[in-house]
Amino acid sequence: MMNIGPYTFDEFASLVESFHGFPAPGVLVGGIMVNLALQNLPEGDLFDAICETPKCLPDAIQLLTPSTVGNGWMRVLNFGRYALTLYEKINGAGVRVFVDPAKLDPWMEIKNWLFKRVPKKEQDSERLRNQIRAAGYGIYGCQPVTIKPGLLKRNSRGSIATCPICKEPYPAADGGICRSCQVHPWSRMDS
Repeated sequence: MMNIGPYTFDEFASLVESFHGFPAPGVLVGGIMVNLALQNLPEGDLFDAICETPKCLPDAIQLLTPSTVGNGWMRVLNFGRYALTLYEKINGAGVRVFVDPAKLDPWMEIKNWLFKRVPKKEQDSERLRNQIRAAGYGIYGCQPVTIKPGLLKRNSRGSIATCPICKEPYPAADGGICRSCQVHPWSRMDS
């Protein structure tokens, strides 16, 4: 029986449901991926994370590691791939884990989910969850990587200015007005 971090598979599914809203297959898969990555890294080191999709996978990283978007230890790079990297903060040595499509043929429910061959409402959630559990580590690739030195630097926000339009603080390096006012994704009620 596989554990995901300190949890049984079913305990992790319950944790995912309480955090994510339902026991999403992407977070369950992600939990196994995080577990696999951690098993291939030295114990006791602090690691940063790179997540290659904004969908579900960041939640697994946040549930099982100290790396979050909020503390800056996780970067989400939207490459659209179901992959994550955990790496040592100083030297960049780490491991990348990904769903390996070459290993999915025995797991059609997982393959259909990953490749979005079946609409979500038509998926057999129970069968999918059971296949994720049964597949264990068998559907993933795991490779050692070294993060490029430029990505290891922490970027400072720099000085803060007040936007002359919305009157809110923003990083001065963004220009004469904040990025939100540059884009205007909504109309302001007080304009």
